[in-house]
Amino acid sequence: MSAHCQLTGAKPGFGNHVSHSHRRTSRRFDPNVQRKRYWLPSEGRYVRLRLSARAIRAVDSLGIEAAVARIRARGEKV
Repeated sequence: MSAHCQLTGAKPGFGNHVSHSHRRTSRRFDPNVQRKRYWLPSEGRYVRLRLSARAIRAVDSLGIEAAVARIRARGEKV
């Protein structure tokens, strides 16, 4: 699944388009996922992460080391 966040685990939600005539067709609500590159000082390398906009703000407040620790605790490969 490509539209998921490595830090928060945000995934697409599903719902319906509802037209003026009230006909319903299925749709996806995708999270705002971006690819972002961070310098990881402890390993001396860059890591490229797929993060939602909310997770990018979380990395800014937590720090990249703590964020990578949380991603690895979730079982994601970094």
